[in-house]
Amino acid sequence: MQKRIIGRKEEIKLLNQYAASNRAEFVALYGRRRVGKTFLVNQVFKGRLTFAMTGIMDGDKNAQLHAFCDALDLFGHPMTKLPKNWYEAFQTLRHFLIEKMQDGKECIVFIDELPCFETRKSNFVNALGYFWNSWASLQDNLLLIVCGSATSWMMKNVIDNHGGLHDRITHEMHLKEFNLHETEEYLQEFGFPWDRTTVLQTYMVMGGIPYYLSLLNPTESLAQNIDHLYFQHSGEMQREFHRLYKTLFSSPEPYIAIVEALFEKKKGLTREEIAQAVGVYANGNLTQMLQNLVDCDIIRFYRVKNKSIASRNGLYQLLDFYSLFYLQFMKNRTTNELFWSQSLNTPTISNWMGLSFERICLTHIPQIKQALRIGGIKTEYYSWRGIDPETKKQAQIDLIIDRADRMVNLCEAKYSEKPYVLDKDEYKKYTDRMALFKQQTSFSGGIIPTFITASGMQRNAYSEHIIAQLTMDDLFEEIR
Repeated sequence: MQKRIIGRKEEIKLLNQYAASNRAEFVALYGRRRVGKTFLVNQVFKGRLTFAMTGIMDGDKNAQLHAFCDALDLFGHPMTKLPKNWYEAFQTLRHFLIEKMQDGKECIVFIDELPCFETRKSNFVNALGYFWNSWASLQDNLLLIVCGSATSWMMKNVIDNHGGLHDRITHEMHLKEFNLHETEEYLQEFGFPWDRTTVLQTYMVMGGIPYYLSLLNPTESLAQNIDHLYFQHSGEMQREFHRLYKTLFSSPEPYIAIVEALFEKKKGLTREEIAQAVGVYANGNLTQMLQNLVDCDIIRFYRVKNKSIASRNGLYQLLDFYSLFYLQFMKNRTTNELFWSQSLNTPTISNWMGLSFERICLTHIPQIKQALRIGGIKTEYYSWRGIDPETKKQAQIDLIIDRADRMVNLCEAKYSEKPYVLDKDEYKKYTDRMALFKQQTSFSGGIIPTFITASGMQRNAYSEHIIAQLTMDDLFEEIR
């Protein structure tokens, strides 16, 4: 059993602040499946919840109303008959809460998996809006928290609602996955004897999703854990891919098609390129689906310095570590239940780790800025693409940190378990890209060569020219 909440310091602070605000608060908490939303609320308000109910996945209206009645019974208000509709159900809830709120006692209501309640012709959202507007919003000691994994539904129907809930949410909270520091802290809490290289590789496989991490066994190696969870016949992570997208989206197939297209193009695609890859029109519907994937932390949108790509368009890139691992190694399922243990140190695994390390760097830009001691400087970050006029080959720099002091850090991420050796050929490629960037962007400021490696750089004649050298330890640092 977990002894304490790992990370989430800001979220805990805010939730307690909302509960003590002396005004009615309506908080929408959202985030992808298994990220720890329910755990957070239940732990922060342990023993303090006045009422809580949870939706039933794929349940119809009657099933959801039964869940409501069961929750009321659990909190001390047995019901003799099922409410006819959600308006009647919220009326009953109001009477129950009035009894509990005497003498100004705090009232905390938690409705979990909110999208499940909005079944066909249920009018749940309308009834919730009426409950809030007609009574709850007038109670100075009431905190209403609604939560859901279907992030796109939460955004459309609650946060950006144009009906009864329009502009009624007082706060929205997006719960994200753990970073490396929090992942290490979590594993240490449960007695894992793993070094940082192993924690880094764990992150490559499952990201910082608390539930995924909870499935790991500290008495086994990481390789054994991966085989058990992903490749053995009854592995708990084998079917997670389709469950994840079904939970996030009511019609997951077009979203999966986009994710698979982005997986094939590791450096990213424009909206128009995605439309061509999946066979749809580059219209508002596609734009909304892409935004939904961004909101769910599955993909990222980033700017690119390139004349052929309009700055307002940019590129989309797949960043969800579990999806990347699944599509790389599990989509075409192997029958070898020891696949991972028997494939270590092969070129396939090594190349995948290199690409995954690049993505870890892209998801830890605040840590990189902190290590570079530029946290207090205004910055923009983007990627750059160019064409070498001599070789006609494409040149790319994945992470450029553009600073207000007229300096840029041109970042190169390199993964190896031993100190990285920068040889003559790699150094020339890097300096050629640097010169091409300066020429094609007409940048007139100073350029700081920056390498981010897992285990540091071996000193030689070429490493001496790399002014800023970061290691994975910098990525593990807590943001101060």
